[in-house]
Amino acid sequence: MSGMMHLLLLCLSLGTISVVHCGDPTIFFEWNVSHGTLSPLAGSPQQVILINGQFPGPNINSTTNNNVVVNVFNNLDEPFLLTWSGIQQRKNSWQDGTPGTMCPIPAGTNFTYHFQVKDQIGSFIYYPTTAMHRAGGAFGGLRVNSRPLIPVPYDTPEDDYTVLIGDWYKKSHIALKQQLDSGRTLARPDGVLINGKDAKGDGKDEPLFTMKAGKTYKFRICNIGVKSSLNFRIQEHWMMLVEMEGSHTVQNTYQSLDVHLGQCMAVLVTADQTPKDYYMVASTRFTKTVITGKGILRYENGKGPADSELPEAPEGWAWSLNQFRSFRWNLSSSAARPNPQGSYHYGRINITRTMKLVNAATQVDGKLRYSINGVSHVDPETPLKLAEYFGVGDKVFKTGSIKDDPPTDVDTKAVILPNVVGQAHRDFVEIIFENHEKSLQTWHVSGYAVFAVAIEPGAWTPEKRKNYNLLDVVSRHTIQVYPNSWAAIMTAFDNPGMWNIRSENPERRYLGQQLYVTVPNTARSIRDEYNMPDSALLCGIVKDLPRPPPYGK
Repeated sequence: MSGMMHLLLLCLSLGTISVVHCGDPTIFFEWNVSHGTLSPLAGSPQQVILINGQFPGPNINSTTNNNVVVNVFNNLDEPFLLTWSGIQQRKNSWQDGTPGTMCPIPAGTNFTYHFQVKDQIGSFIYYPTTAMHRAGGAFGGLRVNSRPLIPVPYDTPEDDYTVLIGDWYKKSHIALKQQLDSGRTLARPDGVLINGKDAKGDGKDEPLFTMKAGKTYKFRICNIGVKSSLNFRIQEHWMMLVEMEGSHTVQNTYQSLDVHLGQCMAVLVTADQTPKDYYMVASTRFTKTVITGKGILRYENGKGPADSELPEAPEGWAWSLNQFRSFRWNLSSSAARPNPQGSYHYGRINITRTMKLVNAATQVDGKLRYSINGVSHVDPETPLKLAEYFGVGDKVFKTGSIKDDPPTDVDTKAVILPNVVGQAHRDFVEIIFENHEKSLQTWHVSGYAVFAVAIEPGAWTPEKRKNYNLLDVVSRHTIQVYPNSWAAIMTAFDNPGMWNIRSENPERRYLGQQLYVTVPNTARSIRDEYNMPDSALLCGIVKDLPRPPPYGK
């Protein structure tokens, strides 16, 4: 199919493809993942990871409840996995694409992902979770459009564009991994890319996007980078924020937006300026040396190059924190379902558990590691989910490797082992991320949408709950934590499976700043969780074991 997408109606039985649902449209992709040589930064040819020869990879354009089938051929010389960041994989952590839930695709073979974008809308990304592959490419945009019967709180735009911004290294992902394996941190990036390019500004740059004068366009802006928060802006154009990671927002307008690692925002931009070229600009935030990337936005039939004077970026943490506080959930609009977003009153639900997670950079056996509450995660040969399903979890990991409160020596000591937390099904949980370091942290929670009820400087105490926004914070899957600050999120763990809470910084994730939450399907019922697909890859100690009996109804 060579990446061609087909819309079909399929009716497949529960079994080999247990998540493709009868009556819901299915979209198909065939992807070939391979190395290639490109020069994302001018004059610096390097090895990158391509999907169907593309860098960045193809966009996935889906609609609520679509079944998505992606056949991935791994033509690299090492194992490979993709995750669909922000897709909640309801009842289906089997397809989440992390080393804790799936065996990686061996080199020279293929694997077909099957998942449903169930009851979701919004702007998301996909990227690799193996080794340091994300620093080499194989990432792209994943959009979930609203169904026609669900009204969207703005007029249909003239077109819909995906803008992938991210910092970039001239070193290959292999060299970066070797550097981390030696115990050294990564230096500052070499550049910033917009959709895999950085405009030279010599008048010969081709436009990334075009606009017709007087028309309004949607831009889905996602930070797919490795290390840096980025500020995004467009010369002489305002941006109206309309959606963030699956939630419609209150429609405030901004001259620029801070987009942290792994985050996505959708804005409307009206072509209301003199028809010519304009720069889209992405620059690093909170760094001693500011690195800037550019891309051309062109008006159709426009005359004139983009102005060489770029709009200035904001400075300081306070500006960014205040902007975060301006983001609000649109309570009256519908998302994937007809009922308004605000009909879910998260602030009225009793908290049944509080976890306080502290990240730290430490040394273990003379090498750099990153940890959570004193544990630096390592992926075992057998994926955690498979070990649990086959009844041999006790041979691979122990739940409760960390406590709900960090130890007193959390900033100086760490042990390396699989970091797994047990969590009862349907508990409503408060998670505090506390950052004692000088660098900003961005966290991702897979399997769920979370409510980021507060971010504040200093240390968290129970008294801080009086400052929570319990009415209209945006439901999303990421949250940033500023230096020497904390952030609080709330969510209902109503989705059984093995779910990853991780740093969105690939270096920190690779060196241990992640954990898994196991939410057991105690009833062993397909009402709560799908059976392991027949097509699932098996590895480690479960490779030759007989398959457990399937879940009942």
